[in-house]
Amino acid sequence: MKTKQSRRHFLRSASALIALPALESFGFRKLAPAATAEKSRPKRAVFLNFGWGVTNETWFPDLKQTGADYLLPPGLVPLARHKADFTVVQGLSNKFANEAHWGSTFWLTGANRYAEPGQSMHNSISVDQVAALQFGKETRFASLQLNSPDVNNSGHGPGLSLAWDSRGKPVAGLDNPVFAFHKLFSADTTPLAERQAMLAQKRSVLDAVLTDAGDLQRSLNKTDTAKLDEYFQSIRDIETRLGKDEQWLNVLKPKAALNEPKQGLAGRDEVALMYDIIVAALQTDSTRVITYRQPVGTLLQSLAIKVAPHDMSHYSPGERMEASQKRDIAQSELLARLIDKLKATKEPDGTSLFDHTVLAYGSNIRTIHYLDNCPTILAGGGAGLKRGQHISLPKNTPLSNAWLTLLHGLGIKAERHGDSTGIIKELIA
Repeated sequence: MKTKQSRRHFLRSASALIALPALESFGFRKLAPAATAEKSRPKRAVFLNFGWGVTNETWFPDLKQTGADYLLPPGLVPLARHKADFTVVQGLSNKFANEAHWGSTFWLTGANRYAEPGQSMHNSISVDQVAALQFGKETRFASLQLNSPDVNNSGHGPGLSLAWDSRGKPVAGLDNPVFAFHKLFSADTTPLAERQAMLAQKRSVLDAVLTDAGDLQRSLNKTDTAKLDEYFQSIRDIETRLGKDEQWLNVLKPKAALNEPKQGLAGRDEVALMYDIIVAALQTDSTRVITYRQPVGTLLQSLAIKVAPHDMSHYSPGERMEASQKRDIAQSELLARLIDKLKATKEPDGTSLFDHTVLAYGSNIRTIHYLDNCPTILAGGGAGLKRGQHISLPKNTPLSNAWLTLLHGLGIKAERHGDSTGIIKELIA
């Protein structure tokens, strides 16, 4: 790096580098020992959720076999090459869950939908957004929410993604891999001055709205004042996003290690592509917190399964159960492929993305209408959790206890999350 560079060239390079991985060619060096290197790398968190649950008889390991010496059940056999790097946890549930087919709405929140008097639908902040409040300060996108257009046929409940903000309001997600790719990696061709003017105009509109709302507030009753306070919080959230946009206005988007996706992919191909986008987003440090609410209906179609998703979830021995088992295997194959890619993506210090990423995979539903023993897999080294284990916890241990343990492993010392009662010591490495 002894080449003489002009100030303008250097600034442009610095802008690009902010969003790129830490490259050795630009002064980043391997650290030793490995433990020191691990502490220096940013931590990431990825949450993957599917609806309709799993096949109870062939997805869960035998409860008589716990620890490291357990046999992988048929539904998890595709993950065999990664057995030492993930842990299956049994016994977790959300005690307030009461909807048979809401596989994702309260999965990351552990909220009681009836907690607010007079409301039939209440939620609280999701664990990914707790992490994003801390990790999102360093990246262009505080968090990334991915969806599938097949949400209604995939066993998910209300929500715009897996994410819910600090007020328990749904956070919008991207339901198209092409949209996600362009949001992360396509350059904005609008001239800088024009983009600055657009942001200034948005701020001006917000200021005017706040002034009018402030004048109105003095004449409202208690109920309407509460509603207006919620409105003010929404405005503050918009201001925060505008501030984020301004912060990254001069920073070039990174180059992705994948080509622009094709339109129209669905089912298995869609999930595989979304997983590739997840890896690329983490590799370029575009974000450190990602959620993906996955499809099931189109996945079945891509596997040439003709059983309807809802019928499949209410299986009995025969065609429906076979469809459920095929679904389990396909999802495990896709997860194994994602772990392959996270392990293969190297950091400048010689470690891998997988070493610094915690991966949570599962659903709020076990199977059929059963909401206990939520299927849960935790993988990766990002949160310092035990790997290579089958852990059986007391029945109805709060799922939020796992999320609280995960947060602590990420260095976020939250006192509680959702309906948590404490951390899970058996999960801590």
